Amino acid sequence: MDYIDYYKILDVTKSATEAEIKKAYRKLARKYHPDLNPNDKEAEKKFKEINEANEVLGNPENRKKYDKYGKDWKHADEFEKAGYDPNQQQYSRQQQQGGNPDFSGFDGDFSGSDFSDFFNSMYGGGRSSRSQSKYRGQDFNAELQLDLASAYTTHKQSLTVNGKNIRITIPAGVENGQIIKIPGHGGPGANGGPNGDLYITFLIDNDSNFKREGNNLYADVDLDLYTAVLGGETFVNTFDGKVKVKVPAETQTGTKVKLKGKGFPVYKKENQFGDLYITYKLKTPTKLSQKEKELFEELAKLRNHE
Repeated sequence: MDYIDYYKILDVTKSATEAEIKKAYRKLARKYHPDLNPNDKEAEKKFKEINEANEVLGNPENRKKYDKYGKDWKHADEFEKAGYDPNQQQYSRQQQQGGNPDFSGFDGDFSGSDFSDFFNSMYGGGRSSRSQSKYRGQDFNAELQLDLASAYTTHKQSLTVNGKNIRITIPAGVENGQIIKIPGHGGPGANGGPNGDLYITFLIDNDSNFKREGNNLYADVDLDLYTAVLGGETFVNTFDGKVKVKVPAETQTGTKVKLKGKGFPVYKKENQFGDLYITYKLKTPTKLSQKEKELFEELAKLRNHE
């Protein structure tokens, strides 16, 4: 197997922090997601590469093995047992001098495919094999559609993946395009190896009157002329029901008001919410009675005489 530079795939440096890797992965996963690139084979291929890179670099233990053993990182446990040092490309003197009878008398170097072939013969059923290699199962990918109201609350949902029904808890505040990992629900491992993981991509349909940006919500609110001029109160819709808001006299159309804590829940942060920003849109009265028209005309004359 050729060496794959996972750092290059995620466009991060080898010194990147765990948070930087996570951020880069989310950005690229959204960019190349199949739903956003229908019938694009290159985008689909890139999406798979990105997930594979995240499986390695997003897991501190896997990343450590990859940094040390490169393309053979999945066999790190076997290498450690054999005393192999990739920096010196040789086995420890202890192993060579009798720590393992299968290694006695060996005093050579392995590199590239020769090194992998050597371990295949040692652990993959060769004459001197003591046990077979354990291989991790394949990762699965699935999509789950939600409306914005469903994403607002923590709830359980069932989905079918590879013929199996899985019931999962979806935390409040999940974002559109966000990918979460369900450990152990991928393909079965080989020779007693661990199962792969399940990666779920959330597709959130916003059918509400709110615009969502992160944890904050934005909405336009109609304001009648009389309340705008004289002041008073109005009711504003939120995902928790209606809230009463005081309106100062002479409020102008386009006035913005922040309702603290009335936005979207913060993902996996209990009792933490973003804010709701409302913009007043002045609603001009229609179907005026004759008396109302006369009063408005009188008001207009008063304004013109000032």
